[in-house]
Amino acid sequence: MPRINSPGELETLRQDIVSKQDPKKPCITLCSGSACHATGSLEVAARIEEEIKKQGLSDKVDVRKTGCHGFCERGPIIVIHPEKICYFKIQPDDVPGIISQTLKEKKVDENLLYTDPDTEKKIVHEPDIPFYKNQERLVFGYNGSIDPKSIADYLTIGGYSALAKIFSGMTPEQVLAEIKQSGLRGRGGGGFPAGRKWEGARNAPEKTKYVIVNADEGDPGAYMDRSLLEGNPHLVLEGLIIGAYTIGAHEGYIYVRQEYPLAVENITPAIEQAEEYGLLGENILGSGFDFKVFVHQGAGAFVCGESTALMTALEGRVGEPRVKYIRSNVRGLWNKPSVLNNVETWANVPLIINNGADWYAQIGTKDSKGTKIFSLVGKINNTGLVEVPMGTTLKEVIYDIGGGIPKGRKFKAVQTGGPSGGVIPESLLDLPIDF
Repeated sequence: MPRINSPGELETLRQDIVSKQDPKKPCITLCSGSACHATGSLEVAARIEEEIKKQGLSDKVDVRKTGCHGFCERGPIIVIHPEKICYFKIQPDDVPGIISQTLKEKKVDENLLYTDPDTEKKIVHEPDIPFYKNQERLVFGYNGSIDPKSIADYLTIGGYSALAKIFSGMTPEQVLAEIKQSGLRGRGGGGFPAGRKWEGARNAPEKTKYVIVNADEGDPGAYMDRSLLEGNPHLVLEGLIIGAYTIGAHEGYIYVRQEYPLAVENITPAIEQAEEYGLLGENILGSGFDFKVFVHQGAGAFVCGESTALMTALEGRVGEPRVKYIRSNVRGLWNKPSVLNNVETWANVPLIINNGADWYAQIGTKDSKGTKIFSLVGKINNTGLVEVPMGTTLKEVIYDIGGGIPKGRKFKAVQTGGPSGGVIPESLLDLPIDF
């Protein structure tokens, strides 16, 4: 691949990739996130490739191993495009029938469809399933449709267009103004305004600065960041590059939990591809801006999810929190100004730049803007990853998306925020979820 030297060349490449694709060509997308790996996705993938070749469809059907589709309770999951026929709990022995009936004969296998527990009706298409229909998947939306190891797939959905936009004439001050005006707050739990954090680092007198992705998500049952990094690594990278340009950083780090090997497996080639294409490294898109990214695997310490402990670990020392007399955006990694945000926060940045701060600020509540991805787990009918606008009530998430309590049992309580969170009773289910 020749290096891309300008935003114009990037757009030409994107149009060339899109022009060679046939939107009517059947494509099987198979969830290949960690959750579906645990239920046999790799075996299903091997059987699909074998069966497509056996039935003479190698040139007529595309197969794409994607990131997490979100409905983890029902994995492995297959969605057949362009119709978006959705099959759940696929076993290797189901594959020959899917290929011969659904792809060849255009017949739907009702045994593999979702059954609505209220109406007992079978639902064929993914967007009609209540779990998906009642979400607003702005950040997580492409996880189930692109190959995380393919930069071409990311370019097809508009990837790196936000980066091209800033290098087509936006100053760092203009980018910062957009982030501040959007109202984006850190998705790691603290909810600190991202624009204020970036501004503090930008205004710090030190010349050397750093940007860091916190992928040390450690709360039991939480895997939002893991799934984003596994399923759409280029989205996180693009946000990180934009942040680096804004504050004047030329080095970035992605700190990943040791327990997330698939995230490392997918982010590593994404970095290499971005460098090869001229989207990372020296003179990005001919802008004169240089930026490198390094992946650092944590050693499994829960405390390293805390920002100062994470930075201490990055420095090669024991990961222990330090007193914050001075904020990390002024004195952080190696005592230099450092902006640390979690995976989901960085993934929001390209959306804001592409669509504008005003668009983003219209989503959510007065003080909590945008959407939020939640890990919905426990004694609930539909478990998985859920993305909803800030301000959505607990009741809507638990009943409209989660499908309520199994076997019609009475709701008792919901715990929010992991071990440090609280237990909320039924009388407070109408609480809006926001910071």
